[in-house]
Amino acid sequence: MVKIPEFVKSVLWTLGSAGHQAWCVGGCVRDLRLGREPVDWDVTTSALPEETMAVFGGRAIPTGLRHGTVTVRTEGQPVEVTTFRKDGAYHDHRRPETVTFTDSLEEDLRRRDFTVNAMALDLRGTFRDPFGGLEDLERGLLRCVGEPDRRFGEDALRILRGLRFSACLGFTPEAETAASIRKNRELLRDIAPERVWVELSRLLTGQWAAEVLRAYPEVVGVFWPELLPMVGFDQRTRHHCYDVWEHTLHALAAVEPDVILRCTMLLHDVGKPETFTLDDRGHGHFKGHPARSAALAENMLRRLRVDNATRETVVRLVKWHDRNIPRTDQGLRRALRDLGETDLRRLLAVKRADNLAQAHQDLLGEIDRAESILDRLLAEGACVSLRQLAVDGRDLTALGLRGPAVGQVLTALLDAVVDGETPNERTALLERARTLLPNRC
Repeated sequence: MVKIPEFVKSVLWTLGSAGHQAWCVGGCVRDLRLGREPVDWDVTTSALPEETMAVFGGRAIPTGLRHGTVTVRTEGQPVEVTTFRKDGAYHDHRRPETVTFTDSLEEDLRRRDFTVNAMALDLRGTFRDPFGGLEDLERGLLRCVGEPDRRFGEDALRILRGLRFSACLGFTPEAETAASIRKNRELLRDIAPERVWVELSRLLTGQWAAEVLRAYPEVVGVFWPELLPMVGFDQRTRHHCYDVWEHTLHALAAVEPDVILRCTMLLHDVGKPETFTLDDRGHGHFKGHPARSAALAENMLRRLRVDNATRETVVRLVKWHDRNIPRTDQGLRRALRDLGETDLRRLLAVKRADNLAQAHQDLLGEIDRAESILDRLLAEGACVSLRQLAVDGRDLTALGLRGPAVGQVLTALLDAVVDGETPNERTALLERARTLLPNRC
């Protein structure tokens, strides 16, 4: 059974020894009850912020005194300690305009989002649960503390947090909470894009992400409306047994819970509705949909200010997801040259998930074959990058090349090696290079 770790106990004990109440609170208590290892530990206390600072001295960092929060350095990890408080009015659906400190634990728990996050546990094992969080936890229900409309009106990000908890914990929003999520979804427009992405990325990596997206597409559609045309869009092709949205969700569920892979599967066919055509037999086609999907994905990810590395990788995988990679040494060497090992393996995972979500899983054997060839090429040290070439720029300079021509010839040599036209041997490469020298008679 998971227990409160010693570094958290020391924080609780230090506050208690100074005459203050101190409780573990929020997600860490929820996870303890679920038998999960908490990622973060939060403590709430009757001590005022300045009292917390005095108790911990040099270990205390004033990270949010206005809201009563002090971060305490411990031998384990930093622990946030926040004074019992009541929040004032919210006018921007993001943060309270005023905060009032209180000596009541129940008042502090009353302001929290969901009942499963409004439980507290102290050093002696005393458990406080004034809003029935434990019962909801046991029933797998997600219920707002108090009136859902009020909770979501205070902080609209709670709407997406609720879906994230459902995706990661498998909880079902109870009826009133679910209705309020849908009713108040437009409030998400008031939330900073970066905060939306943090919650969405966590949602996507949840075990039940596909189920949540299936139940609440209109919520995600507030900030990514490009997804909504996919819902119920009949593909009219023998290759697909699902509409575009259902295919997308089945494909998303078929990859591991990695944010890049899950995001790629969510967006890989987002361009299909715009590229749909019917032939004279009534069969659907989506010519050019990978490029259109990649362009839409680029804009969607930029809108949420997703970091460059994630955005660029997702867009690249979306663009490549339907591209044929010959199951030959040359085909895999070319793909390795263009993508690198990490992204090529990701691409094969994307292709596998895409095929698993179709009417016929007839490409799985070919994907297995591609992975086998890839493994062998890597084991053999196949040359797929400039740094692996048996010659470098100095060798070409010695042949009389200068400036941009050096890079151009090196790239041509790499292409020759990748295509199997020239072995990656110094003598052979230098001879090939001589044939590429400009103004050669």
